[in-house]
Amino acid sequence: MLESLKKMFSGNEGEIPVNTGSKPDISREKSAALYEKAKTFFPGGVNSPVRAFKSVYGTPLFIQKGDGCFVWDADGNQFIDFCGSWGPLILGHNHPKIREKVTEVMQSGMSFGAPTALENELAELIIKNNKHVEKIRFTSSGTEAVMSAIRLARGYTGKDKIIKFEGCYHGHTDALLVKAGSGLVTFGETSSLGVPKSFAEETIVIPLNDTAALTAAFDQFKDQVAAVIIEGIPANNGLLIQDQEFIDFLQKICKEHQALLIFDEVITGFRLGFEGAAAYYGAKPDIVTYGKIIGGGLPVGMYGASAEIMGHISPDGGVYQAGTLSGNPVAMAAGIAQLTELLRSGFYKELNNKAAEFAESIQRFATARNYAFKVFNVGSIFWFAFTDQTKIQTAEAIDPASMEKFKVMHRELLNRGIYLGPSGYEVGFVSAAHTKIELEKAKRAIFDALDLVFRNK
Repeated sequence: MLESLKKMFSGNEGEIPVNTGSKPDISREKSAALYEKAKTFFPGGVNSPVRAFKSVYGTPLFIQKGDGCFVWDADGNQFIDFCGSWGPLILGHNHPKIREKVTEVMQSGMSFGAPTALENELAELIIKNNKHVEKIRFTSSGTEAVMSAIRLARGYTGKDKIIKFEGCYHGHTDALLVKAGSGLVTFGETSSLGVPKSFAEETIVIPLNDTAALTAAFDQFKDQVAAVIIEGIPANNGLLIQDQEFIDFLQKICKEHQALLIFDEVITGFRLGFEGAAAYYGAKPDIVTYGKIIGGGLPVGMYGASAEIMGHISPDGGVYQAGTLSGNPVAMAAGIAQLTELLRSGFYKELNNKAAEFAESIQRFATARNYAFKVFNVGSIFWFAFTDQTKIQTAEAIDPASMEKFKVMHRELLNRGIYLGPSGYEVGFVSAAHTKIELEKAKRAIFDALDLVFRNK
């Protein structure tokens, strides 16, 4: 996973080559000027590495506004957006009910560092509709939620080691910013400067979808493993949909060894369905973590578990975790408005069916032309892979050379008014704001882009 992240963030954004397709390149003059200025303020000119467009053509687009399924950049270019702020905008940009609720609450203040009734209201909305949590704690980000869940697992079990899977990304917390070493079962190796080797050595990294490696890890580190953490469905490095049998085995072996199972649902939570990947697999994770989708895109995260496990969190227990902006009233207001919409009868069925039809139409087109191209889809999440494989379940199965084709496709789609995240390892999202008209326009643009990619291969 981290190796692919490095590939995303390394290199230099290059000149856009001469366009041999039918669409002229969009103007990026104002975005380019803003980027040059940003580089004097921020490392790489950005506040999050993937935004730097290092793995696609041209300079980053500076977004000026969003509405529904559209975004506009500083040069006035309009795009149908399938990034959706990396997933949380499941209702689309600038949803009126979220905007109205946030505006209403802001009139009374934006931060208190003290409890508000809004925290109770959002928590009750979540807990009443999610059988996997009895108590929760709000945080300010998904990374913070995962960090806190790891600490809770260690405090609850009295054990120190964590098992994670190569190809899963859990935020930039030190203990999980690790990659696999050599061998079937290895201690994690640091994959970022600034992470002490001693931190990484408490993390055991094994391949996804490998029951033998999981068994060997528990045998080798018997009675030392506090928890196993996995993305609900790995979606930070391609869309690596795991078999039901693997998830069932994962639950079974954790129970046998009295290790907690943590589902990191920062991407899949409230996205696949209100109960996320846990419901998709019929799983019963011990701790779940969620991210910014709770707040309609505002900075917020959450972790939750049974009342017994959560009873170990301070001030009830000895596991310390705190945050001045945790439960921020503006974020809570956005969350109440967004999650209320998600609970509307038929919401997920309608959204997921729409996304499935979109993915299937693109796949039919590619298959009919014998293109080595696969659309992976689950719920309203999709991923484009330039491959002949019908199943990709590990990071190692992704061909790095295929990213050159994505690079061309990304540029062609921008020229046709379609915005995807600027990396072939990233997934895309369909929102409730995407209508049949926009999806049809997007499909036709994707068909044209694929024709160009494979014509020039």
